[in-house]
Amino acid sequence: MSKKRGRKIAPAPIPKEISVVDLINNYFTAYNSARLREICQLLSREVLQEGVTVGVSLSGAMTPAGMGVAALSPLIRNGFIDWMISTGANLYHDIHFGLGFDLYSSSPFLDDVKLREEGTIRIYDITFGYDVLLETDAFIRKVLQAEPFQKRMGTAEFHYLLGKYVREVEKQVGVKDSCLLATAYECGVPIYTSSPGDSSIGMNVAAMALEGSQLVIDPSIDVNETSAIAYCAREFGNSQSEGKSAAIIIGGGSPKNFLLQTQPQLHEVLGLEERGHDFFVQITDARPDTGGLSGATPAEAVSWGKVDPEELPDTIVCYTDSTIAVPLISAYVINQCEPRPLKRLFDRRGEMMEKLITDYKKVKTNSPEEVPSTMATSTPEAEPATYPTGRLMP
Repeated sequence: MSKKRGRKIAPAPIPKEISVVDLINNYFTAYNSARLREICQLLSREVLQEGVTVGVSLSGAMTPAGMGVAALSPLIRNGFIDWMISTGANLYHDIHFGLGFDLYSSSPFLDDVKLREEGTIRIYDITFGYDVLLETDAFIRKVLQAEPFQKRMGTAEFHYLLGKYVREVEKQVGVKDSCLLATAYECGVPIYTSSPGDSSIGMNVAAMALEGSQLVIDPSIDVNETSAIAYCAREFGNSQSEGKSAAIIIGGGSPKNFLLQTQPQLHEVLGLEERGHDFFVQITDARPDTGGLSGATPAEAVSWGKVDPEELPDTIVCYTDSTIAVPLISAYVINQCEPRPLKRLFDRRGEMMEKLITDYKKVKTNSPEEVPSTMATSTPEAEPATYPTGRLMP
């Protein structure tokens, strides 16, 4: 019989007073509670340390529930989140708090016809006035008229500028605790949106285009900048070891893919290194057997080159509601980890892009791209075709 059976379960009555760290360490013993414990311990012992660049993807209606102000902003201020990818909806509803508007915890069993008649919006068991949407829209449209927005830009720059204006309003109306966008602005944390048009923010950008706005959100800028962050993560190490890259995924959907696709972009498309993220942590309620990305496992991500195969022991998936997991994880790591210096990656986008472009041009010079054989023309002038795959690791 094997002597290594795992960790002994030694149940003891839960005391009247207990810290979140003791609760998770001693009473989250099995199933998804154990996975949550493993995530907390992995983050505090290995991920939230010097030399690790931490990217977070955010999906699901997290900010209407207050998670932006309550959990994510404190993580940013402690230096635990270096860059983010979020749905536009999360950033839009986050702005409500920055503008001083009220959202309410209610019931999921309300009469939606009556709510519509009363001018009340419902997100499951969260309610707020329809005027909150109208006033938030008006604020966004007013801000978008400013000169800094009258150009082509990526979503990181767009959200940085928007966060700057939100932060000014917070000061004016006396908001005590900053929302996610305002905090990211102050801390130099770039926030990207994988689908810029898929939210009320994008809808207002489109409306301003009808009025002659010169703002153009360019997704190619985002693809390249996020890839540059993942590529340069190796440069952010110390004298003893090179830097590492961590992917922390809250929910799934498009933000998850946008975070993970940085690695295939580097090796599959740009012909640079193939390595994958060093850490993969996900909170999700999606099943893997339906084939959707939201439930796709770290092992599957290895086949795409999104996760370093040698780092599979440092990949954890917890199947639970993100609004349960995120506050617990945040409280745990803030208690257990010393704050890290802010990397301010927003301010370093230029130098990271310069390195990515320089190395990409070197690869292109050494390995001129040719058309795959299945697409080659049949004319006598056509060269024998090959297709470069980058520098694959053995």
